[in-house]
Amino acid sequence: MKKLAMILCLVLLTTSMSACALFKNKHKQPTYTSKEITPTLYLHGYSGTLNSTKYLIQRATKAHHHDKIYTTVDAQGHVKVDRPLSKHDRHPLVIIKLEDNENGDYNTNAQWIKNVLVKLEDQQKFDHYNMVMHSMANMSFSYFMLEHGNDKDLPKLNKQVNIAGTFDGVLGMDDKANDNHLDQNGKPAKMTADYRHILPLKQIYRDKHIKVLNIYGDVEDGSHSDRRVSNVSSQSLEYIIGDVVDSYDTLKITGKEGDHSELHDSAKVAQHINQFLWGHD
Repeated sequence: MKKLAMILCLVLLTTSMSACALFKNKHKQPTYTSKEITPTLYLHGYSGTLNSTKYLIQRATKAHHHDKIYTTVDAQGHVKVDRPLSKHDRHPLVIIKLEDNENGDYNTNAQWIKNVLVKLEDQQKFDHYNMVMHSMANMSFSYFMLEHGNDKDLPKLNKQVNIAGTFDGVLGMDDKANDNHLDQNGKPAKMTADYRHILPLKQIYRDKHIKVLNIYGDVEDGSHSDRRVSNVSSQSLEYIIGDVVDSYDTLKITGKEGDHSELHDSAKVAQHINQFLWGHD
């Protein structure tokens, strides 16, 4: 009787161990390579904060459960990351906060973007990344691409989302409402010095298989703008890179949601971004 009981115990123990092993293997997290991992970086605009991209992040994580990594860049360009990228997450979201969020020097901001990429890569290798940016961040990233777009030591840009891009001026600074226009080829009649500076992006973007989604707003008050940036300024990006990227799509948001600071809180904008980046919302 004791022998039979011992045999039964051994059978039960073996069965339990097999079941545990099966359960563990079934729920084992997949591991991705550097070719498969594609983080998406979110960068706020002038005087922006983490709240600037908060809604977009919420919508992106609601259905997809992406890992979120918060990075802070101080005024000296030093980068702090709350935790490293994970080899178990194929599409992590990286939220960038610039402590000096009113720095208007595009070259400095471009260096800070590079510093973030280098910091992330030091922790987990990845070959490609996506970029989502609002307002002034568009020009900061343009300057980054001018300087580092061909850098073979950095990950390569896969997709970019431009929101309220200030490519050819800002209303009240170097642009006026209804003071500029695009010709049949998308070329702006008037070009700011900064716009002329980024014209060489055409050669940087050529043959890199980059996809672009350019989002801009029109509050429909007659200014043809989002109250901060004219539609001409935002749309002028197409003249530079529209014919050298794999795809170039635009999204115009009208009415209240088309306001400069409302665009990153728009459900329609979030839906289109998620669809563009990952093929579903």
